[in-house]
Amino acid sequence: MPNLKAIRIRIASVKSTRQITSAMKMVAAAKLRKAQDKILRLRPYANKMHEILTTIIRSYEDTEVKSVYSRDSEPEKVLVVVITSNRGLCGAFNSNIVREARRVAVEDYHSQNNNGNLSYLAIGKKGYDSLRKYKLNIIDEQNNLLNELTFDNVYVVAEKVINSFLSGEFDKIILIYNQFRNAAFQNLINEEFLPFRTPPVENRGDLPADYIYEPDREENIQELIPKYLRIHFYKAILNSYVAENGARMTAMHKATDNATTMIRDLTLQYNKARQASITGQILEVVSGAEALKG
Repeated sequence: MPNLKAIRIRIASVKSTRQITSAMKMVAAAKLRKAQDKILRLRPYANKMHEILTTIIRSYEDTEVKSVYSRDSEPEKVLVVVITSNRGLCGAFNSNIVREARRVAVEDYHSQNNNGNLSYLAIGKKGYDSLRKYKLNIIDEQNNLLNELTFDNVYVVAEKVINSFLSGEFDKIILIYNQFRNAAFQNLINEEFLPFRTPPVENRGDLPADYIYEPDREENIQELIPKYLRIHFYKAILNSYVAENGARMTAMHKATDNATTMIRDLTLQYNKARQASITGQILEVVSGAEALKG
């Protein structure tokens, strides 16, 4: 028969845990709403910039724009930017990113990894710790970036990444992150950040009317591409931050529900054990009374 005191202690412990998970759920929900406001404000600007850039590029006859941000050669040195979180308790949010980062090293860029030409930039402590455990080549970490996520702070890191491509230090840069879908689901994104690819034209009849550009189209494109890349880099990190809080809110919600179920089961177990104990005591009293009669 379970010890009544042990069950009471366990019930109290689970209730304390439920209070913590419930509080963490509310904190994550508040952060999620705040982060969602940021990305909703950013999205129209980013979409419009993409639309303008695409319109100018597609106005070219050959639809191919030569730029210092574009290369057609086979990549020899690759940089993978892995965006995770600084804290855990958010389900499979971080493990999915790390698994994809390892898959890239084993499958997509196996030869570069063997030659030491595959490098990682870790944004988020959880990703950094996991990549270091698997002994992957980490050239830099930006864990503090998530503590105060602003465009100015991200701009510095984005410039560093873009300049490493322009200087020839890397031939290709990949972003791996979670894109926010809703509080319960995130899309795992593995996308090429650099070199910049010209958007394809499926039907030239759908192109907008020709415009007069001032200055010329070439200068506009060379000016817009770096701005677009910085905005896209910031948008990726902001997406990951929103998805992290959504995943943590969902995980803490499930943990709170599980704790409630466990408390209910433990309370039932306690009542049964207490009833059995009382029944045993009554039997002992009745048995003693019968023994005295005899």
